[in-house]
Amino acid sequence: MSILAVAIWIAVIVSCVLLVRGLHGARPTPTGPSAGLHDLSETAFVVGGPGTVVDTALVSMLVDGRLVVGGPGIVQVRPGARAADPAERAVLQAHAGAPSGWLYQVRYSAMCDPAVQEIGDALAARGLIAPPGTGRTWRRWGLVQAVVCVVWLVASVPLTVVGFALDSGAGVPFIVMVAPALFAGIVVGLFCTARARNRVTPAGLRALLAMRSAYGNDRTPHVQTALFGLRGLRDPFLRQQLVPAARDTRLAAAQSGARSHHHSRTPSSDSSAELLPVLWCAMSDGGGGSGGSGCGSSGSGCGSSGGGCAGSSSSCSGGSGSSCGGSSSGSSSSSGSSCSSSSSSSCSSSSSSS
Repeated sequence: MSILAVAIWIAVIVSCVLLVRGLHGARPTPTGPSAGLHDLSETAFVVGGPGTVVDTALVSMLVDGRLVVGGPGIVQVRPGARAADPAERAVLQAHAGAPSGWLYQVRYSAMCDPAVQEIGDALAARGLIAPPGTGRTWRRWGLVQAVVCVVWLVASVPLTVVGFALDSGAGVPFIVMVAPALFAGIVVGLFCTARARNRVTPAGLRALLAMRSAYGNDRTPHVQTALFGLRGLRDPFLRQQLVPAARDTRLAAAQSGARSHHHSRTPSSDSSAELLPVLWCAMSDGGGGSGGSGCGSSGSGCGSSGGGCAGSSSSCSGGSGSSCGGSSSGSSSSSGSSCSSSSSSSCSSSSSSS
């Protein structure tokens, strides 16, 4: 039993050390003096990915009347409305491609627009957020480590009984010898799993806090949305319009994927690929809220399905890449981002809705 206890201690220690080192090495580091956030669009991306960027643009346009609500969940563009930034331009283009005017469809299509997607690419290049899939290996490692330690902790009870029977009750109980190591393995595994899910790096968090401090006294709805997401939006009418639209993003992704599959001659080999833009745009792996997305071609919303990348100038990231293009806010571009995708990632098409 003593030999088994020593082996468990060694295994847990080695696993914890490799997990912590691997997770630390996988996190991007800030580069250059421009590691801070340049504008509210970048701030919104850190808070909640492309979804919050589009929400900020929608709030701004609804407040000043460039967008008007034409019915429950339906918006219309006032004649002559102009965009003040690339995100608002993406909203206008998305609305033009969505004749029904459903807000959740406009929101999803704008999220997939390269002008919005490329913000994440620039942030990832500066080390403020981690590209999609960066922590997947370490997240799984941490979870497996925690589960294995729990199993061994449960198994140590009968092993302790057996040890008492064989040694006539002499010596230190087996569970006492291994419990500290197993509890440490569980804690470290769960902590690293949670950290791997969070795509916002420490530098990104510091930059976000700096922006919140700089705009702390500005109660303008679109500013509060950029700083805190929809939870920072206090206007009940705007919340009534935008919260359901955000909740229906997966529905829009599924509809977009279905239309793409209907019109495409090359069906996707993975039916879950159609939902990839929602996962990135929702930043479900962590980060400041909801984000994550596929990437778009230069003229349509998102790249075509089938695991490839569409578009002449923008690239697409699946499991380990970042979003597309350069920075829409004047920050440095990352046109060199590759189209590296994992087995569970591809670029879903939403060109029919954008």
